[in-house]
Amino acid sequence: MPSRVKGHAIMAAGAALAVAAAAGLGGASAQTYPDHVVQIIVPTSAGSSADILGRVLADGFSSRLGKPVIVVDKPGASGVLGTADVARAKPDGYTLMHGATYSITVQPLIDKEAGYTAKSFTPICQTFKNDQVVVVPPNSPLKSARDLVEAAKNKPGAVTVGIPGIGTIPHLAMIAFADEAKVSFNDIPFKGPAEELQNVRSGQVDFAAVPLTAAAGSGLPMPGIFAEARNPSLPNVPTFKEQGFDVAPLSYGGLLGPAGMPDAVTHTLEAACIAVMKSDAAQRVVKHTFQPADYFADAKGFAHNLAVDAAEKNKLVPLLKPH
Repeated sequence: MPSRVKGHAIMAAGAALAVAAAAGLGGASAQTYPDHVVQIIVPTSAGSSADILGRVLADGFSSRLGKPVIVVDKPGASGVLGTADVARAKPDGYTLMHGATYSITVQPLIDKEAGYTAKSFTPICQTFKNDQVVVVPPNSPLKSARDLVEAAKNKPGAVTVGIPGIGTIPHLAMIAFADEAKVSFNDIPFKGPAEELQNVRSGQVDFAAVPLTAAAGSGLPMPGIFAEARNPSLPNVPTFKEQGFDVAPLSYGGLLGPAGMPDAVTHTLEAACIAVMKSDAAQRVVKHTFQPADYFADAKGFAHNLAVDAAEKNKLVPLLKPH
């Protein structure tokens, strides 16, 4: 990861928070928080990127805050199970969530029983941002976004695209792309990125949309990446935007608490997050997960990104077709 990533966004956030603390925003409760164990719920399985980085945060927080901070993995219902627990928790800073905003901005639109919305949470810090890419079989003639569009126009609804599940971010990326290009693809859902990549490699599907973290080590050709800018880990892979298609569905993640947390507690956690994310342990995860340069945001930036993400998904999710 370029040194500017470690030096610019995170250090700027730290400086801004120092000014806030000097102005007295910490308050008395920040001086006594925490006084017992803090748990970070990860709504995905152990070993996931959110779990690994969540444990780095927990270790760093334990050292900085002086009380144990533990990670509790609570997967289920595409992230709704653990996310709902945090939404319902007492907003005192002792029950937090570290995970992708997918379970916050997409799942409530699909699962009407989720029981929460994006407004049910207090953003603390954004710790990752996942790009999505398109991969094609070796020696495929599909080498660009324009090639995908032309193939779909020549065979409407017949060009197959693998997706890692209905309503996932890669699936929404393809829906947005097809809508923008005014074409139709044949969506083939798989049980996850690993199964997708196997079927792309064997030529069972024409191409697939997958998270960059899954595709980066595959060695498969990538006609494009759904992002605002090229990823520093893959500087030769063009964005769909620069190829003429204004499509870059958002996929953020980070640390959040229930809505209504005291400002002083939020600032305490934000300061700890900023510090821990500068650590070597955190930066190793950042590099391993191919994060873009703008992966990090402080509480204010994360709140803004979460609102934009929710608005985007409110437009995209209704375009899902029944399967």
